[in-house]
Amino acid sequence: MHAFRLVRAAVFAVACVTASLAMHVLAGGSPVGPGVLVWAVLPTAAGAFVLARRRRGFGMLLGASFAAQYGMHLWFTSGAVPPSTGHEHGAGDLSTGLFMLLVHALMAVLSAHWLERGECGLATLLLLLFASVLTLLRWHAPVVRRVTLPAVPDDRVSPVTRLLAAAVSRRGPPAPSHAV
Repeated sequence: MHAFRLVRAAVFAVACVTASLAMHVLAGGSPVGPGVLVWAVLPTAAGAFVLARRRRGFGMLLGASFAAQYGMHLWFTSGAVPPSTGHEHGAGDLSTGLFMLLVHALMAVLSAHWLERGECGLATLLLLLFASVLTLLRWHAPVVRRVTLPAVPDDRVSPVTRLLAAAVSRRGPPAPSHAV
């Protein structure tokens, strides 16, 4: 079960760090090298692995996500290509710095929501995948029908049939006579 949790944490970390870097660059930050990206994925995956051990509340996940986003912002800024000397992406402009803060806050909220709803979403995804595979198998499976043998006339008469044949039923109106 730990391997499955590790794979889920790694996928989450790669998607989260990539989206965070994209939003960081869109907000005015400098791009980073692939090594910086790898070194951002490792602690994010470790944190997601630890947090995925049991169900956590949204508040705890949000706090962890904000801390991770703050760390990624600092890491991306220090690993910028070309190297930056401080926070040049804002260059003292309050609107750019505020936009950077909002971008990382949005990514923290999305990451926390993804972590919280991940179990339910994964279960739903696997259920839908299983149902669609079953539907495809049922649709392409050959139809097997029972072979029915033709009825063989049975010359033997059962005792019940003999008993009923000898019974006389006198219910109902009298039979019409055909005498003229």
